[in-house]
Amino acid sequence: MRHLLRKLEEIRKDSTCGTFILADARDADMAWGIPSFGSKRPSSQALAAPSQTREFRTKPEFLEEIREVVRQGIVDIMLASTSTMDRLAHKERLFESTHVTPAVRINDATDVWSARESCYHESPAIPFSSSYIEEVQWGSLTAARQEKPAVNLGLYSMTFNNDLQSDLRTANAFRDFRAYAERCGFHYFLEVFAPNVADTRLAPAQIPNFVNDQIARTLAGVPESGRPLFLKIPYFGPKALQDLVAYDPSVIVGILGGASGTAHDAFKLLADAQKYGARLALFGRKIKEAEHPLAFIRLLRSIVEGDVTPEEAVHAYHGELSREKIQPKRCIKDDLQLTAAVLK
Repeated sequence: MRHLLRKLEEIRKDSTCGTFILADARDADMAWGIPSFGSKRPSSQALAAPSQTREFRTKPEFLEEIREVVRQGIVDIMLASTSTMDRLAHKERLFESTHVTPAVRINDATDVWSARESCYHESPAIPFSSSYIEEVQWGSLTAARQEKPAVNLGLYSMTFNNDLQSDLRTANAFRDFRAYAERCGFHYFLEVFAPNVADTRLAPAQIPNFVNDQIARTLAGVPESGRPLFLKIPYFGPKALQDLVAYDPSVIVGILGGASGTAHDAFKLLADAQKYGARLALFGRKIKEAEHPLAFIRLLRSIVEGDVTPEEAVHAYHGELSREKIQPKRCIKDDLQLTAAVLK
């Protein structure tokens, strides 16, 4: 984790230094089930499938795509499930020859349970974790402890719903987790979602303030030794992001990508988040559902380094698709549209 920790330290010393952290989030199998790995790509360079009629990619195809991204070396963090990292980090030792830091989703509260035909999203989130920290670090609960763990970074997520009993369960679970993590010498970053139910007694315009205040209130009770390395939150717009960044400059704020949307949605979200104070972005579906993830990631890095504008990145991306003879999901005119309300 030396590369990642160095970047985080640079940002803490000088938030205007230009350092920006990119993460590829590949942990959807802890939420979606069989559709987790995304739609099948007709032009995919991954492992050939026995059937051309299937709708979704297979796990071997998905793992190969992760290997390609890690070998590319542009992202700083690869986030995945415990089972994925058991294969790639522990058994294959994929990350030993790269600066990319492996990370896992260390809890999967019920608000991320998104199995087809399910209705869990209609109930306030209940804390839960499928994984043990020791499994993540060492490969199993009984594995011999080596000089350093193969994986020592996890994503812990929380969702507050303005419901006393639900939010109290969430807060208690976080307190227990951070004590467990500190005893294990395990680093984590904290994801805080918007409420996952409709009946919160909050108007939509109130949700950004509610989420920001819950973050500030929660971290107020945590000493430096138990704090997350950084935050991952939805992008609620310039004001909410600037308010949170300014409140405590020692807390590094990152944004999550959300739905896939157009290429312009992704590139504009990244540029706006950086402009208003975010120093880290974790994109999941936006990368996973891209026609050419490696080209998409290259352009994400070009945007945060100031080499291209979001609009120029869309044109460059379609140029790359054309050169690679990959059929785009949208024509360039449609891909230049902004469909996310927060970006308009």
